[in-house]
Amino acid sequence: MSHRRDFLKQSASLVMGGLAFSYSDQLFAKPMHSVGIQLYTLMSVIDKDVEGTLKQVVALGYKDLESAFSMKGGFYGMSAKEFAALAKKLGLFWRSHHVMGAPLKPNPNFDVTKLPKFDTLKNDTQKIVDSVAEGGISYLVCANIPIDTGDEVKEAVDILSKAGEAAKKAGLTFVYHNHDKEFAQVDGKRPYDVFLSQISPDLMKMELDLAWVTKAGVDPVELFKKYPGRFPLWHVKDFDKEFKTLLPVGQGVVDFKKIFAAAQTAGMKYFFVEHDMAPQPFESIKASMDNLKKVLA
Repeated sequence: MSHRRDFLKQSASLVMGGLAFSYSDQLFAKPMHSVGIQLYTLMSVIDKDVEGTLKQVVALGYKDLESAFSMKGGFYGMSAKEFAALAKKLGLFWRSHHVMGAPLKPNPNFDVTKLPKFDTLKNDTQKIVDSVAEGGISYLVCANIPIDTGDEVKEAVDILSKAGEAAKKAGLTFVYHNHDKEFAQVDGKRPYDVFLSQISPDLMKMELDLAWVTKAGVDPVELFKKYPGRFPLWHVKDFDKEFKTLLPVGQGVVDFKKIFAAAQTAGMKYFFVEHDMAPQPFESIKASMDNLKKVLA
């Protein structure tokens, strides 16, 4: 009888140990989140073959999509419903969409007249909100807005607040995406802090670009601590040590392990790999995916 009891105890221990090992293995082997991509990374190729481009994205392991403007207009030449259907067919999850906050300012280094006319939150808020809502996605993101002067910052607060109200009524979460200039002083204040303090969290969250905030000399983790839960979306990309050239994830100076360790404090729900104007976009997003697996393991 004692041999039988010993056998049962040993068997139970082995079973429980096996379950614990299995759970632990799953816990540490499975990434915290699926990996998304901001399609601006593929701007040089996507308009030529939208479905073919998205199939390559799937093949590299990406699951979540964040769309941006297209030279074809609309959502890569489609309506929101059509693009949503294509993404679903390919097994992708369309999470968010980028729009312009206001018309582009004249730039001596770039002829903006070569671009198609884009709707902006300043002039077309309701049209944008209605269109994006038809796609069934969750987030509407302001990609940028003029903030060079105190008057522009004040106007930006008004535009973003109204966009947030319209988005909320439509069941969307409105989000603001940064570059580095939001962290430069304008009339003694950082526009980023102005936005966070003057616009209610119920109306606007933030999409933190990890590369641009690092270039600005600001610690993302400290931002998360100061404004917990305000950062449901991230842009994940890298910079060289001189902060002159954007790079695939893991090839530059951004401390991704430290930042991802604070994801819960940030309130992060989704993140998107981005490489602006990547010279070889597919090679770039493959390298980013390979390095992210190490970060998330």
